[in-house]
Amino acid sequence: MAWFKRDNPPKAKGPDRKVKVPEGLWTKCVSCGETIYTKDIENNLNVCPKCNHHYRVSARQRLELLLDEGSFTEFDAGMVSVDSLDFKDTKSYQQRIDAALAKGGSKDAIICGAGRVEVTPVQICVFDFSFMGGSMGSVVGEKITRGIERALADRTPVIIVSASGGARMQESILSLMQMAKTSAALAKLREEGLPFVSILTDPTTGGVTASFAMLGDINMSEPKALIGFAGPRVIEQTIRQKLPEGFQRAEYLLDHGMVDVIVERSKMKSQLSSILKMLYRG
Repeated sequence: MAWFKRDNPPKAKGPDRKVKVPEGLWTKCVSCGETIYTKDIENNLNVCPKCNHHYRVSARQRLELLLDEGSFTEFDAGMVSVDSLDFKDTKSYQQRIDAALAKGGSKDAIICGAGRVEVTPVQICVFDFSFMGGSMGSVVGEKITRGIERALADRTPVIIVSASGGARMQESILSLMQMAKTSAALAKLREEGLPFVSILTDPTTGGVTASFAMLGDINMSEPKALIGFAGPRVIEQTIRQKLPEGFQRAEYLLDHGMVDVIVERSKMKSQLSSILKMLYRG
């Protein structure tokens, strides 16, 4: 027989009361460590309002940021990679392609087409880092080359926005050949006196850096973008030396003449437009 009735514990009030915060409402900045309302970052073009850290944006967002509204026409959207070498590591290459396609975004690691930058007509190619790390295979090389050929036919400038881990190892020599292929196409563009502006974003590495990404008449970059061939850790292990502070970041490359200008995302379109007006007489 119970001698007393146990009451339910009182609900916590005031500071002890736990409030469920919706997931994704706040973001802790990876650079400054400040906790910021996620919408504030998104409304600031995915740039931290406290420390100016530039978060990565999708290829479609990049096109919206750089091109005049409604001016973009995509080409070669249906091109997809094939496993011609029957390559396997922990998974087959075809499985990796299928997994990337299942995300429902781009059909390969780059989007190419025609558009306008403050009225100036351009051919533009923008890497999609979400598709296998923006790696360059045969499709990427072919789409870039076709974009350059369209620019030659239409007498317009070329813009390439890079965000890539480099050449796609699953295509072996076929992906490495794209370095020469795209560079040769750009050589024809230069012979015709048509401008090529390369925009380097975080990260731009490997075979992409070693080919077309550094061949711009003007090489632009976002702040603190990682730009290089091999990663810093690999280089340190190879040369067995400590690398300089900020090595392979945009600011270091600007100081050493590999980048011409660093531009914040909010000013990129207007700066790009000014450069095109100086270089292009359409």
